[in-house]
Amino acid sequence: MLLADLKTPRKEGYYFPAEWARHTATWLSYPHNENSFPNKINTIYPSYFEFVKQVAQSEIVNINVKDERMRLLVKKQLQEYAVPTENIKIHIFPNNDAWCRDHGPAFVINPEHPEHKKAVVKWDYNAWGDKYPPYDLDNQIPYHIAEYLQLPLYEAGIVMEGGSVDFNGEGTLITSTACLLNPNRNPALSRQDIETYLCEYYGVAQILWVADGIVGDDTDGHIDDITRFINEDTVVTVIEKNKNDENYLPLQENLQLLSKMRLLNDKQLNIIELPMPSPVIWEEQRLPASYANFYICNAGVIVPTFQCPEDQIAIDTLEKCFPEKKVIPIDSVEIIWGLGSFHCLSQQEPAV
Repeated sequence: MLLADLKTPRKEGYYFPAEWARHTATWLSYPHNENSFPNKINTIYPSYFEFVKQVAQSEIVNINVKDERMRLLVKKQLQEYAVPTENIKIHIFPNNDAWCRDHGPAFVINPEHPEHKKAVVKWDYNAWGDKYPPYDLDNQIPYHIAEYLQLPLYEAGIVMEGGSVDFNGEGTLITSTACLLNPNRNPALSRQDIETYLCEYYGVAQILWVADGIVGDDTDGHIDDITRFINEDTVVTVIEKNKNDENYLPLQENLQLLSKMRLLNDKQLNIIELPMPSPVIWEEQRLPASYANFYICNAGVIVPTFQCPEDQIAIDTLEKCFPEKKVIPIDSVEIIWGLGSFHCLSQQEPAV
């Protein structure tokens, strides 16, 4: 059946809201895959459970676990790390890995819908171009969550990851060509085809494209490490000041592209520059450390930090960006060894 003939979220009035819109909950998939954090998985839990603790201050945190044994382990760890549990729910929804931003459901809303004001979009997931099999359990997570919440589910039928897109809540989506046009995702689709799917299943009207991602990013350039909306007409974008750094030229190119963009109302984007941290290197590997991987929750803006002088500059910048929200820094030096941080780990469920 042709896409034009299908019922899609856009056709039924649904859209993906901005991350700063009120949440009902945050969804996580518990990190248990040692291949994602070789020789270091036990070091990530202090920061991971601090993240859970902060988010759970003002919304439900749902944690997907593999089995009953893992459910009991997580309950024990919540106690160990002094996380109040009244807002924590643990679900036996088996997963391969921790990156719920990419394999979890995309929640869309339609406040005017007579029956279902919220729905789930299920994209196909292939672990960033079949890099890290198996991913069969991760690919089932949206089904489990839609069934649990009794929500309608739309299957887009193409590969997409939540970390590759960001939204202003007013009809505009931003992404990168390096990721979404990579032939390891949807080789049969053109740029126009992909834009059509994005518009139909996220309920947006405009797609903005930057170019490349940061060094060390195994996702081929997820936008949540590069450029993020902070309100309907403003983005923060990461900039590397050191001209000898590998990130300098690609990030300058993105800045130039952003400077030429216009929104649906023909307004120019406001652009705020966010520094890159000092390089984070482990076992001779440059890791994709970025302050753009912050997560906006009801409690505030959780920003990863990397034990370097740029941390404070990033915190100060984001405090100015979010004057009505608390900026909550959490050390991400251990977690980034998994090649992702707090935004990659989480997927918001919006309130309606």
